[in-house]
Amino acid sequence: MPGSREYWTLHTDGGSRGNPGPAGSGFVLRDTSGATLCASGHFLGDATNNRAEYDGLVRGLRSARAHGCVRLDVRMDSELIVRQMTGRYRVKNEGLKEPYARATALVREFDNVRFAHIPREENAEADRLSNEAMDARTDVGDEAVPCETQRDQGTLF
Repeated sequence: MPGSREYWTLHTDGGSRGNPGPAGSGFVLRDTSGATLCASGHFLGDATNNRAEYDGLVRGLRSARAHGCVRLDVRMDSELIVRQMTGRYRVKNEGLKEPYARATALVREFDNVRFAHIPREENAEADRLSNEAMDARTDVGDEAVPCETQRDQGTLF
């Protein structure tokens, strides 16, 4: 429900085979009732794992805003990205500064965003979507779930 004081949940993931190599990102957005609003995976071409992680985060944040979310719990299995987004780590890698800036700009559009590092097994659906996108070398997702298209907004690469 737009305007709700409760938090929606966003699971994001990204991966790369070869690091850098063929990469994909995925995210799953759920409202306060736990209903899935968007489940999407994206093929990114060649990229590093961390860039793919940021791509999943940025796409998920864009989708949450498009759906009217104002408070968001972001759950990721990337400890590095979570610590960078919460200010515990500085972004030293030049290749991550731009996607980090995009993500932080999007976070400012919400009333509140909380980040949590979770074990990989608790992020299975976002991981599955990123891997399906890598395997298919194209975008994937549940066609029955309405999802804001992001093709016109481009990737981080």
